[in-house]
Amino acid sequence: MHQGTTPSQKMTSSANIKRSEIRANIRAARRNISPEQQACFGQQACAHMLAQLEKLKVKRLALYLTNDGELDTQPLIEILWQNGIEVYLPRLHPFSRGNLLFLAYRPNTSLVQNSLKIWEPKLDITQMIQPHQLDVIITPLVAFDDVGNRMGMGGGFYDRTLVNWERMGSPLPIGYAHDCQQVDSLPCEYWDIPLPMIITPTKIWKF
Repeated sequence: MHQGTTPSQKMTSSANIKRSEIRANIRAARRNISPEQQACFGQQACAHMLAQLEKLKVKRLALYLTNDGELDTQPLIEILWQNGIEVYLPRLHPFSRGNLLFLAYRPNTSLVQNSLKIWEPKLDITQMIQPHQLDVIITPLVAFDDVGNRMGMGGGFYDRTLVNWERMGSPLPIGYAHDCQQVDSLPCEYWDIPLPMIITPTKIWKF
């Protein structure tokens, strides 16, 4: 006998639809940013981020390589290298599905494209660092709201990485995004990790 859909199932289904719609709309908005605007926004956000990293006295951090219209991290990476700050990139864990490893990133680091079509360092355990050894993880995101909730691509990679950051005291997660990625409110699940800081080209959000 068919029992139909329960109210909780309907709520979950509705939330998933809304999340997918938000992702689609924001990703489309990012892709519509012109190359000239991208360059300008990347420089503006870089200046804001550098000011915060200096206050935090950061010595090692992880960030991402820009993909799919994300805020350009290359200007920031170049200055971090010049200032002697250790830079690390995430890569998909080869054995633990849904988890990330963090490997050193230098100008001569060899990169490969992963199953998500994102560039990451070749696996080399001598270049690996544990997340709690990082001072900061600059996290990509699809959307954020004005209380610090973050929406990623749906894989949960950063939520798993950051689940214990407050208890351990590190690494501090900082979101990095275009202003157009802000929404009024995000539907959240219990595993979603909110961010204490988000930086955009025009604003530094602290929560």
